[in-house]
Amino acid sequence: MRALTWQGKRDVRVDTVPDPVIRDDDDVIVRITTTGLCGSDLHLYEVLGAFLDPGDILGHEPMGVVEEAGPEVTALRPGDRVVIPFNVSCGSCFMCDQGLQSQCETTQVREHGNGASLFGYTKLYGQVPGGQAQYLRVPFGNSLPIAVPDGPPDDRFVYLSDVLPTAWQAVAYAAVPPGGSVAVLGLGPIGDMSCRIAAHRGAGTVIGVDLVPERLERARRRGVHALDLKDCGDDLSDAVRSLTGGRGPDAVIDAVGMEAHGSRVAAAAQGLTTLLPDALAAAMMKRAGVDRLAALHTAIDLVRRGGTVSVSGVYGGAVDPLPLLTMFDKQLQLRMGQANVLRWVDDILPLLGDGDPLGVDEFATHRLPLEQAPDAYAMFQKKRDGVVKVLFAP
Repeated sequence: MRALTWQGKRDVRVDTVPDPVIRDDDDVIVRITTTGLCGSDLHLYEVLGAFLDPGDILGHEPMGVVEEAGPEVTALRPGDRVVIPFNVSCGSCFMCDQGLQSQCETTQVREHGNGASLFGYTKLYGQVPGGQAQYLRVPFGNSLPIAVPDGPPDDRFVYLSDVLPTAWQAVAYAAVPPGGSVAVLGLGPIGDMSCRIAAHRGAGTVIGVDLVPERLERARRRGVHALDLKDCGDDLSDAVRSLTGGRGPDAVIDAVGMEAHGSRVAAAAQGLTTLLPDALAAAMMKRAGVDRLAALHTAIDLVRRGGTVSVSGVYGGAVDPLPLLTMFDKQLQLRMGQANVLRWVDDILPLLGDGDPLGVDEFATHRLPLEQAPDAYAMFQKKRDGVVKVLFAP
């Protein structure tokens, strides 16, 4: 089959690799019909090479059709249409029963002290082959895949793999009161969708912050107060407070993560890790503070006293400094974590009918064949051509 493989920093290639096969009796093999390019994939493209091997298959936002099912699979059969959550979760352990599929005790990567395995996302999360490929082996075939109806285009459902549950969890964790206010930092796919979900769930004021004109205009078209960080500069706090009664928003969602514009020191540390031998780079990433924390510090500054900061952007450093004095003094709540995809599916699926209140049908800005994935990664990393969301057709 053809698959997108990691070969080095800013070097991904579509190669011919062996087809996946049934290994366990409850596996299914899915023929991928649509698969997404996620902002988190850029962390692999740019920063996390110490935890990858050449040839690793990337991607964690796939959907498709079941081609083959193991003998213990009773919930699906060949021909069924499914979306694959990015968490690899068993569905029956203590954590899964709590709705914490991202902490699944069956697939936890204990070697690195991390939570559940993820498709296509480094040794830190199990080194499981990803979904930017023509076929994907999916374990736990009776509980992990999300069955979706035939008929509507893939765009209607593919975001159940990551974008929709990640944004839904970010908003749920933000705990915006009815009619309240929320600021979303970063208007990439997760930030954009978080704005839509916050408005749908009853937020009275939704503020978005970004640097990219096309992303700002896209948010404005859906009623978001979109602020250009380049225009606001050091006055961002004043601009946000002017929209929130002078006290700041009830909640702030950090949808940016480790690659925020900001600290030159952290940027240099990230760059240094890509120049070190893998063993040294891995140790540095796991034991040092290598994140650019501009977005998180901005969230803590912007949120009103007694408010909530919800973090959906991925961070990688182990000893990143936080302004704990400010956080304590402001009496903040802080919630974060990988999305628990299956926890939110029942809330989201009813919104994917004909009404399309979240605008998923036109959410993608680019639809490309998988063979063009290397160019798409470069385009997305440099934020060219108005790119917000890329979908590949294998």
